[in-house]
Amino acid sequence: MAVFTPVSLEDLGPWMQQFPLGKALGIKGIASGIENSNFFINTEAGEFVLTIFENLSFEQLPFYLKLMRHLADHGVLVPAPIANDQGELVVALHGKPAAIVSKLEGKSQMEPQAVHCAAVGNMLARMHLAAQDFSIRQPNLRSLDWWHLTTPKVLPFLSDDLQHLLRAEVHFQDAFDSTPIYRALPNGPVHADLFRNNVMFDGERLTGFFDFYFAGCDTWIFDVAVTVNDWCIDVATGVLDEERALALLNAYHAVRPFTKEEGIAWQPMLRAAALRFWLSRLYDFYQPRDAEMLTPHDPTHFERILRLRESGRVPALPIN
Repeated sequence: MAVFTPVSLEDLGPWMQQFPLGKALGIKGIASGIENSNFFINTEAGEFVLTIFENLSFEQLPFYLKLMRHLADHGVLVPAPIANDQGELVVALHGKPAAIVSKLEGKSQMEPQAVHCAAVGNMLARMHLAAQDFSIRQPNLRSLDWWHLTTPKVLPFLSDDLQHLLRAEVHFQDAFDSTPIYRALPNGPVHADLFRNNVMFDGERLTGFFDFYFAGCDTWIFDVAVTVNDWCIDVATGVLDEERALALLNAYHAVRPFTKEEGIAWQPMLRAAALRFWLSRLYDFYQPRDAEMLTPHDPTHFERILRLRESGRVPALPIN
């Protein structure tokens, strides 16, 4: 867990007076995430989640919070942002942007079966369709431009073999990005970080997606690839579990059918999804930020996945 900005109950008391939640009764850091400071807060109105944003600006945050509200209003299970008495969703706390959202019930499913993957695929497709008419457009801030900016910052720390792998994959993604196939891919707001710890379940019932703070506009198939690369693998090896992958893909396809172009782009997007998280983990590992508590992720996990997606067989998308 990372807590970059500690918050005490004494800090929270006067700040909470602007929200329609009553008095703050307790606060506890959340043991996940390395980008923001997250807390469970108990109030007279119930339990909520407080996030202090360490990297995103006041100007960027309305996209994420208004997207969550838009999705909730369209029947997608996501946390609902809470406005203050001025109608603002983003408010300064300790000089940094902060927000409160409703807390989802259930817990993360860290050992998913096919039934869980199918539920995720169904809700992901519903999310993509629901966000089509969302009026704010913001690019995926961890996409190709960020890869170009970040690669030179980590290359000096890597072996010759890893330098070659990273440069070659960025070059491959550059080339694919310029093709007519890529430009024909359906796109819109995406979650872009839909890992197992960002979804809640109550048994086999999916209760919500959360942590939308890497969301942005990108291709929908990239979002599917990010999700499959986490939900449908053997964690120790990175090998895709075909049963889980097909369960997720078929459930998605039943709601929002995949296109022919997406079928062609599927393996390149699995590679792009692996590259994105390998690169971010390399950056966090070699360029760490100060934090009260920090558990870094292992970069080799996504290096392994990238190599497998480059060379291995992947389940084909269901195409009508």
